[in-house]
This record gives sequence, C-alpha cells and structure tokens, in this order.
Amino acid sequence: MKLRIKKANSDGIVRLESGGDIKEVMINEDFMNSKNEHISVCFKGQNSSGIIDLTPDEIEKIYGALKAKKHLIKGFKVMKFDKD
Repeated sequence: MKLRIKKANSDGIVRLESGGDIKEVMINEDFMNSKNEHISVCFKGQNSSGIIDLTPDEIEKIYGALKAKKHLIKGFKVMKFDKD
C-alpha cells in the first residue's frame, strides 16, 4: 500500500509519501449510535505505521468507483522483495 498526503501548514504545502503492508482490517460497530461505526485499515511499513478510518459511506463511494472499472483489472499479484 502506498500513501501520498498533501497538507497545508504555516510554511506552505508539505507533501508526504509513505507506505507499508496492510496488517489488519477492523470493523468497529456501535449498536447504540450507527453514525459512529467505521472501518479501520491498519498498516505498518519500515519507517511508518498508521490507521486509516473510513465510514460506511466512504466505503460505498470507493466500491462504486471500483465497480464501474473492475473490468479493467485483469488480476493482481502480491510481490514481496527481501532487502539485500
């Protein structure tokens, strides 16, 4: 997984690039308040780690965008390389 982030601060725009392997996907449900439920994607890289929280609406938007283009994806392969 690769992350590219552009953030504005007092010094101007800062661009960050990081990445890693997805370690876990958690679904956090709140039965009393359904607006608080979210999906957490946990990742860990060599120099970075983090959690990306997505709401069900955001997941639906991603799914809708991918559904229209899934015919373009022929297949995928996970490749891992050892560092020399």
